Amino acid sequence: MMTVACGLALACGMARPASRDIYPDPARAKPEIAAALKEAAHTHKRVLVVFGGNWCADCIVLDTYLHSGRNTPILNANFLLVHVNVGEYDANLDLAQKYNIPLEKGVPAVAVLSDTGKLLYSQKGGEFEAMRRMDPSDVTKFLVRWEPGTKGCSVVEVSC
Repeated sequence: MMTVACGLALACGMARPASRDIYPDPARAKPEIAAALKEAAHTHKRVLVVFGGNWCADCIVLDTYLHSGRNTPILNANFLLVHVNVGEYDANLDLAQKYNIPLEKGVPAVAVLSDTGKLLYSQKGGEFEAMRRMDPSDVTKFLVRWEPGTKGCSVVEVSC
């Protein structure tokens, strides 16, 4: 077992979160990404690929922030969310490489794909690795920045 950044919730000084199975069996990642890309082609939404594991407290916090407050409508209107289970940093390593996710920087790690499957963003420096020290508004800013449409403009926040 490898401890990288927040390799284990307990290594981060946090108690293990209540069991929440957000990250499905690692074998489901490729079919779920394919299904999301197929749907994105029809809906013109972006695909938000989140790498992590159910053992990671920061991964649970990110998912909580994605599904809370003003983030929920932004997420639902603009993105298709796929959780990729990295196991104990021994699963879906090929997907992490494909989407330029440096797992050695920790999880959660995020990639954003266009409705055509083009990689638009991949987290390079562990930006979400310490979600427990971040605020839901940090997630809001990220979602608004990467939603489809005119770059720099948002329906939710006028930021042109």
